[in-house]
Amino acid sequence: MQCVAPSSSIGYKSTIGTTSHNVFHRPARLNQLNIQCAAAPATANGFASGGVGKSRADWQSSCAILASKVESQQQNTDNSTGADQITVVNGHNSLDLVPIKKLPKPLTIADLSPSPSHGSTLRVAYQGVPGAYSEAAAGKAYPNCDAIPCDQFEVAFQAVELWIADRAVLPVENSLGGSIHRNYDLLLRHRLHIVGEVQLPVHHCLLALPGVRKEFINRVISHPQALAQCELTLTKLGLTVTREAVDDTAGAAEFVAANDLRDTAAIASARAAELYGLNILADGIQDDSSNVTRFVMLAREPIIPRTDIPFKTSIVFAHEHGTSVLFKVLSAFAFRNISLTKIESRPHRNRPIRVVGDENVGTAKHFEYLFYVDFEASMADVRAQNALAEVQEYTSFLRVLGSYPMDMTPWSPSSSSK
Repeated sequence: MQCVAPSSSIGYKSTIGTTSHNVFHRPARLNQLNIQCAAAPATANGFASGGVGKSRADWQSSCAILASKVESQQQNTDNSTGADQITVVNGHNSLDLVPIKKLPKPLTIADLSPSPSHGSTLRVAYQGVPGAYSEAAAGKAYPNCDAIPCDQFEVAFQAVELWIADRAVLPVENSLGGSIHRNYDLLLRHRLHIVGEVQLPVHHCLLALPGVRKEFINRVISHPQALAQCELTLTKLGLTVTREAVDDTAGAAEFVAANDLRDTAAIASARAAELYGLNILADGIQDDSSNVTRFVMLAREPIIPRTDIPFKTSIVFAHEHGTSVLFKVLSAFAFRNISLTKIESRPHRNRPIRVVGDENVGTAKHFEYLFYVDFEASMADVRAQNALAEVQEYTSFLRVLGSYPMDMTPWSPSSSSK
């Protein structure tokens, strides 16, 4: 299916999922891999109403992709009576909590299996463990969804492609740390469509086991960006400690709790503190209160573009003769008064270097790039259609990643009490 304007209006030759001039090659189909499902989460992960408190066995069986690896003792687990709620998550109202002993295990590649049965609740994949900021973003994007944790960004993409999840919510940029390059590369490698965006203020907390005081701590662990975003505040708190990077913030909190580390603190959300039984030693420890992460929502099919609400469109393009066409491409939008909100360059993996030879002076080596551009217009807008028709004349590869509603929710800096 095309995620661009009809071919009659702008003359596109190829559909989404294909490439021009063989610039990119699709990897082998995932459903041809010899992978078996162990246990893929399916029910509420703190977001679905009425779904909190189910046992792991009930939680897995509703996903209808159980395998023989599920231990028989899980089938006898009693339903818990529910979970408490906390009042603040990243400066926002909290969603329902999942009891610490009933948290679902993040999906791995071995858990992915094609064509599971589906219920009526939207199932949303995110990278991390319960309590991660990505989980909060999934809850903001789809308030009544079943959130499915995945151990890698790649697994979240595959979960949607293999119908284990209906949507994926993944971060693409942070106001302090910049772009998440891994996900830009995965957007191009996979054939999912951007169907929305959500911006989430990030509110970091310093967490430790109950009874542990700040002076007992000699190590702080968290995601590398979280450590960087709290570096000055940690110093002001008098913590001259070792900083150690781990895969994600909530995973750091889980690690401290699971290993009973009384000399280690984690930087994570308030929700992570509640989930893993940790105390908040310091709240709002980010160096800059204007700390926001932008997430995109991905689906197997694009949505129908509209013009009655603000829309954003994301594209990626390249040219076989290098970056000389970049000015012409940007001019196509400027002449039509279309504002750009993002431009990102990434190395061209299939052809990272272009060599220009000259017998007299030797050879010149130029790096080749792909360009990702977001602009404020819907694909239903004639201006956008005409702009892309012109862009196509200048590029050897052009793909529309999605045309989707902009996040227009009110925003205020995350409050902090340092």
